[in-house]
Amino acid sequence: MKFSVFYQQALARKGGEQALKSLLPPIVEKHRLAEISDDRYLSEITRCIFKAGFVWRVIENKWPDFEAAFEGFVPAYWQQVPPEVLEQLATDERIVRNMQKIRTVPENARMIMDVAKDHGSFGQFLAQWPSDDQVGLLLYLKRNGERLGGNSAQYFLRRVGWDGFILSHDVVTALTRAGIVDASPGSKKGMTQAQGAFNRWHRETGLPISHLSRIVSFTVDN
Repeated sequence: MKFSVFYQQALARKGGEQALKSLLPPIVEKHRLAEISDDRYLSEITRCIFKAGFVWRVIENKWPDFEAAFEGFVPAYWQQVPPEVLEQLATDERIVRNMQKIRTVPENARMIMDVAKDHGSFGQFLAQWPSDDQVGLLLYLKRNGERLGGNSAQYFLRRVGWDGFILSHDVVTALTRAGIVDASPGSKKGMTQAQGAFNRWHRETGLPISHLSRIVSFTVDN
């Protein structure tokens, strides 16, 4: 199926080209990704993990307190944080006191530090990973990070401006309805099917994959 089918549907639902363009996510140039510090990446990873299965607005409103409680999310500190610090955070009323999610911080800090040893920084690692292999990046994050399966890693990549798709409920519904995806969206097969479609549409239109993904989501009734 050509992307123009989805595009025309999205135009009709959102009220025209200008309205549609205003809803598309920003794209960060590769060199800008490389300039983002590792503590900001750990912060955004943690934010997306805490949002999963929770009211997003609550996490956003409390995020300045999260930053204070986690002392700026410096990976070099959190990769070797003493257990008693985590126990104290589990009683800290400034944050959402979910011990399982709190424990992801040192695990993901170690992943970031390991990546930085090989690539200079986590940002440089993301900057060199091609958007046409998002599946490979998602599998890497799931394998080496903590609680980065499902959509958490996809939302993290979108938040920092990496150009990729999000297999949200609306996107999956649209792709399934079009016969493009017939496997679980969380499976490697399902993600690969979606990746193939977005890669084809990127070549067809020249649009960033994140824009293609967002436009597809607009074709589904909310």
